[in-house]
Amino acid sequence: MNTKRVFLIVMDSVGIGSAPDAADYGDAGAATLQHTAQAVGGLKLTAFEAAGLANILSLLPDQGPITGIRPAAAPAASWGAMRERSEGKDTITGHWEIAGLLLKPGFHTFPVKTPAFPKELTDALNAATGHPLLGNCHGSGTDMIDRFGGEARERKALIVYTSADSVFQIAAHEDAVPLKQLYAACETARELCNPYRVGRVIARPFTGTSGSYTRTANRVDYAYETEEPTILQHLQQHQVPVYSVGKIEDIFAHRGITQGWHTGDNAASMAQTKELLETLDHGFVFANFIDFDMLYGHRRAPRGYADCLEHMDTWLAEILPLLRENDTLILTADHGNDPVFKGTDHTREHVPLLVFQPGAAARELGIRDGFYDIAQTVAHLFDVPPMTRGKSLFS
Repeated sequence: MNTKRVFLIVMDSVGIGSAPDAADYGDAGAATLQHTAQAVGGLKLTAFEAAGLANILSLLPDQGPITGIRPAAAPAASWGAMRERSEGKDTITGHWEIAGLLLKPGFHTFPVKTPAFPKELTDALNAATGHPLLGNCHGSGTDMIDRFGGEARERKALIVYTSADSVFQIAAHEDAVPLKQLYAACETARELCNPYRVGRVIARPFTGTSGSYTRTANRVDYAYETEEPTILQHLQQHQVPVYSVGKIEDIFAHRGITQGWHTGDNAASMAQTKELLETLDHGFVFANFIDFDMLYGHRRAPRGYADCLEHMDTWLAEILPLLRENDTLILTADHGNDPVFKGTDHTREHVPLLVFQPGAAARELGIRDGFYDIAQTVAHLFDVPPMTRGKSLFS
């Protein structure tokens, strides 16, 4: 029996320095890891340091150091960086390219004006749901519920808003709009947004009272369906089981997944991934660790971002001994979200690439020209026919 196992973990938003085209996105100078480390006076990431995280910087000499992290003399993992080729810097675009796709043109984004959404779109949503709509502008989720939360609760209204990403977000107070109704509204919005090629519709439920609103873990993402098969579907077609952890199910519209665990934060995702490391016999595990982005990047909170990295480092040290012969563990990211950069949006950056293979010699992987090299690598590792794009790290 083939007992090969591949674990792919996306550290959501952990970028490692501006991409060559960062200026096109207004992100010249962004560097999530470097600026986080500087802001807190240095990071202590023992497992990441031993893996070779700082060795990646030899490939990106103009990006500056990660304060507190030194290059490893003998890295425990193969190391490299990746640049994105798709148009966009959002979660869907990054994950889809990791899974083998190329988005050109990218998803539709809404103009920075008020109202942000076309009238025909909001009129149709209002007519279908019967709920008043508030917001209809660009803004961060916490700002939106601070501004409109009281009125939304009183009027049983939906707060609709967007960002620099291709998103249509709907926030609602759980006491005023039950989750079932919010999710139904998002499903309707998903259909209405399809002609615009909007990457995600996101349910953003919250609770609390004025001045102390809290977004809950009941978020659900409704993704645009991929226009060609991803590595997930490709593996399934060749009898390789695919397991997802975190928001991967939502990102891929539940397609190509044998079994999924919809965890809401890093702690739950880490626990589920560790359980799979301990018990799984064969298959591909695709996990997203969301806290870096959701809790700290968008909120421009470098101390929290640093603590999150250090928590990840402790977990990494715990799980690496669980890797078996023939296992591969890949750590990377989908975009940046520099917590000391301007604004509250994602940043267009290189992403780190660390690949652990017990018993194999670590080596430099270079700067990969496209996230889809990961999909090609996964196909190569499971000995299935190649994907359309990308070069395997081990070819």
